[in-house]
Amino acid sequence: MKAIIRRKLANSKRRLQRRLDKKDLRGCSEPMMTASNIHYEIANRTRGIACGGIGLIHALAGRLGLIDALDRRLKLLKFHFPYHESDHVLALAYLPLCGGTCLQDLELLRQDEVLLDALGARRIPDPTTAGDFCRRFTPDSIQTLLDTIDDTRLQAWADQPAAFFEQAILDMDGFLVPTTGQCKQGMDIGYDGTWGYHALVLTLANTGEVLSIVNRPGNRPSHEGAAALVDRATAVCFRGNFRRVLLRGDTKFSQSEHLDRWDADPRVRFIFGFEALPNLKAIAEDLPARAWRPLQRPARYEVKTTPRQRPDKVKEAVVVAREFENQRLRSEEVAEFNYRPSACRKTYRMVVVRKNISVEQGEKLLFDRVVYFFYITNESVSEAAEIVFSANDRCDQENVLAQLGGSVRALRAPVDNLESNWAYMVMTALAWNLKAWWALALPEQPGRYQEKHRAEKRWVLRLEFKTFVNAFVRVPCQIVRTGRRLIYRLLSWNPHQPIFFRLVDVLQC
Repeated sequence: MKAIIRRKLANSKRRLQRRLDKKDLRGCSEPMMTASNIHYEIANRTRGIACGGIGLIHALAGRLGLIDALDRRLKLLKFHFPYHESDHVLALAYLPLCGGTCLQDLELLRQDEVLLDALGARRIPDPTTAGDFCRRFTPDSIQTLLDTIDDTRLQAWADQPAAFFEQAILDMDGFLVPTTGQCKQGMDIGYDGTWGYHALVLTLANTGEVLSIVNRPGNRPSHEGAAALVDRATAVCFRGNFRRVLLRGDTKFSQSEHLDRWDADPRVRFIFGFEALPNLKAIAEDLPARAWRPLQRPARYEVKTTPRQRPDKVKEAVVVAREFENQRLRSEEVAEFNYRPSACRKTYRMVVVRKNISVEQGEKLLFDRVVYFFYITNESVSEAAEIVFSANDRCDQENVLAQLGGSVRALRAPVDNLESNWAYMVMTALAWNLKAWWALALPEQPGRYQEKHRAEKRWVLRLEFKTFVNAFVRVPCQIVRTGRRLIYRLLSWNPHQPIFFRLVDVLQC
């Protein structure tokens, strides 16, 4: 970071700290917000945008070779009057980063002259043209798009430290994409009565990246097509120099017919939830008492100061007072045994958790209930409790899916058929991947600040999409073109700008 930028950031921080000083009580006799006689004018020469961080996102996409690769490999347009394939893909990827929430918001972006200048664009596609581009996709061209994104992903992984490549953790799950449309080809009714599509999403737990999305009719089971998706993602991880791959999924993804094939590769490990079949329950009930051990779950977080007094559980008190049926977890125990599924030729390790639950009504104990949860794995080194904790960590993928469906709005169906909505999902989800690649591009240079920079990278990777946009994209900037340079001049300060400028230095080298 340049010394002058470091000095300006320090001065901005110092000024803000003085304003927020709790000991400074000047002016407390009046309300804090005293602005009056407010007027609005239009600037003659100074022009700015609210999402100034989009320039850094675009520079990152260019640095990783994504723009050139899209134009080189994705052949959907016979003539470029005036848009290229990369223009369409990046417009949909940048839409949620610039605050857009639906396809129609593209019109707001293309009407922003300063934003167009900031991206060096004469114009960007309108919503109708973007929808027409989505309808040009076929399953083969969507696969080409996914392959192009994977090649870019490898570039983002290339500069990571050796520890990053120890193990890739792949999580898989289905996501119902509801729609109120009546004429969308490929839509169907889901298991819960929802009309729409049932997308299969594969993510990398290490970084939160979306490795693949497949759109399917709403009535398809969660695991359909998952094995082929896993094989493709596993090959990408090995191309990226990961030494091992761990596959995780819930009971719908155990897919016993593929376990032997995955186990044949010593680099592949899996932990899948397994349906509590009657024969498995019988085996668990017949286990001797010495086979069971208490399952001690680690604390959710470390208390760095003194523990706070917990508030009263109001909801619990209402349940007891009104004598609703209430279930309380009393204890958890873990055991394991060997088991060979009917579709397998090999025997695998089956880890079982026994939950002891008391069913109460008001203050009366009705009865005790025992519930079993099973996990099948070929991991032979880890303790049984560690297998359970790793399987439970897969629930973090639910947060990623919530981000994709909520803030990013990639899991939506704004177009008119299955393939076009599939293409829309892949292109819009690219915004979430760009966030992950933004974090991975942050340097970890050896020295006294290495651990601090590493912690900052982990923090950015774990950020929610909205928080990331507010911290690093929604940055007010003045746009100035001088000579051969396009300058984004920041107009306000926030505490995350030192991280922002560390990436600026990397991309300008």
